[in-house]
Amino acid sequence: MADNTYDAIVIGSGISGGWAAKELTEKGLKVLMLERGRNIEHIKDYVNANKEAWDYPHRGTRTQEMIKDYPVLKRDYPLNETNLDYWCKDSESPYTETKRFDWFRGYHVGGRSLMWGRQSYRWSDIQFGANAKDGIAIDWPIRYKEIEAWYTYVEKWAGISGSIENLPHLPDSHFLPAYDMTCVEKDVSARLKDHYKGTRHMIIGRVANITVPHEGRPGCQFRNKCWLGCPFGGYFSTQSSTLPAAVKTGNLTLRPWSIVTKILYDKDTKKATGVEVLDAETNQTYEFKSKIVFLNASTLNSAWVLMNSATDIWPDGLGSSSGELGHNLMDHHLGVGASGTVDGYEDKYYYGRRANGIYIPQFRNIFDDKRDYIRGFGYQGGGGREGYNHEVAEYSIGKEYKEALTEPGPWTMNIGGFGEILPYHENKVTLDKTTKDKWGLNVLNIDCELKENELKMRKDMESDAVEMLEAAGVKNVKSRSDNPFPGRGIHEMGTARMGKDPKTSVLNSYNQVWDAKNVFVTDGSFMVSANCVNPSLTYMAMTARAVDHAVSELKKGNI
Repeated sequence: MADNTYDAIVIGSGISGGWAAKELTEKGLKVLMLERGRNIEHIKDYVNANKEAWDYPHRGTRTQEMIKDYPVLKRDYPLNETNLDYWCKDSESPYTETKRFDWFRGYHVGGRSLMWGRQSYRWSDIQFGANAKDGIAIDWPIRYKEIEAWYTYVEKWAGISGSIENLPHLPDSHFLPAYDMTCVEKDVSARLKDHYKGTRHMIIGRVANITVPHEGRPGCQFRNKCWLGCPFGGYFSTQSSTLPAAVKTGNLTLRPWSIVTKILYDKDTKKATGVEVLDAETNQTYEFKSKIVFLNASTLNSAWVLMNSATDIWPDGLGSSSGELGHNLMDHHLGVGASGTVDGYEDKYYYGRRANGIYIPQFRNIFDDKRDYIRGFGYQGGGGREGYNHEVAEYSIGKEYKEALTEPGPWTMNIGGFGEILPYHENKVTLDKTTKDKWGLNVLNIDCELKENELKMRKDMESDAVEMLEAAGVKNVKSRSDNPFPGRGIHEMGTARMGKDPKTSVLNSYNQVWDAKNVFVTDGSFMVSANCVNPSLTYMAMTARAVDHAVSELKKGNI
């Protein structure tokens, strides 16, 4: 619109921002979607999507120059040559750490919806009621019945493949056909079920990869190159799914290179009036007006935006009246698991490169199992066969070595734990007013750590992994436990939690900021606890639910 006025503004274009834009535009609202980074167009801009390792100068690995330029990204697997431009530059967008927190970000249209692991799981009432049961933090303001239909709604659009298991603590979804397990995974799964008398389960992962044509997308091609951008739309991303739907309505304006520096707030009406934007290319400042604001900049950046907003009324920012803004930061802790080899399948192999793995749902502190810590963990992993690069003990050079490498290596089985981190008030982010980014903006300081509960849990995560693999007949089992720092799960949650009481929460049960009812926050910021499953499906469902409520309230004149 010429006068910079819209019905709704969406800040951020990742998983939740894309959903907000789709739902708002399809309900007839004129929407401006703001993204702080560059545009990436579906198919056209997936420049590495069809490359193989030998097409890269350094075979897709990291260089010494990259290690120097990306001091945070180098801490784990994201730093590599294949999609380096999908990750933000540490030098341009730094942050400071009171305690180590590995923050891996992507600043571009689509955000981390282009690089995410795509594992998609529903929560049950066991998880929604866990805080109340354990007396931890505050109670969730909703239960499964409030979100169940919205899970189904987003699953039908996004496309989630998986298997029906009828597990009370891991509700089944509206599934597309599941990927097949490998022969080794099927064997290990059956042995675990028998050994543990049905109390532990190994299932195929529930993943946002479509296994059949779906919503105009042809389906997964078994290339396993998802995080390069998929020209086939084989997995759910903003580019492949929600953005085209929003564009189709004719109601969307997309503006990349737009850093939202604050939400504009009217103290008389107690509503947001729009946003202030710094153009990342020209350094010019603009204002855009709207009736509704959806904040979906990702957990930490959404907290940053709120902390910089309405500071003339609340020194700590919009939504800070409860004293909880920026607090209760969570992730999933990982780096713990086990692996080994499996005999007896030397005449077997598998087809393609499956973009998925197995999942072992939580079994500790479920039903009658009680430990000396609360909450629990699940495992992700897989069983496959090593390729040409396996070691051959008898040979190291020459004709025999080359011939040996024409045969696949041994079958292996690997599982890695994903553990829940509790919502500790002291795990927090604050504004660091002594450090600035490329654009002269104050950056975040992160003060977050694992505590006794998580450290106790990690011991079980390691020993249980070994026990299960050995019980399933896996040989040469070796455990691992490293790097007990939050952030590497790339599942940041909390900082603007929802609740029943404005004195103890930032948002109400419909993701509205208590202090500004026309501002909705539906990325990971709203989470009240972390569970141990990947959270993005819950973000999607809660976003669709919040939009439905927002538009209804707007029509009634309540916001």
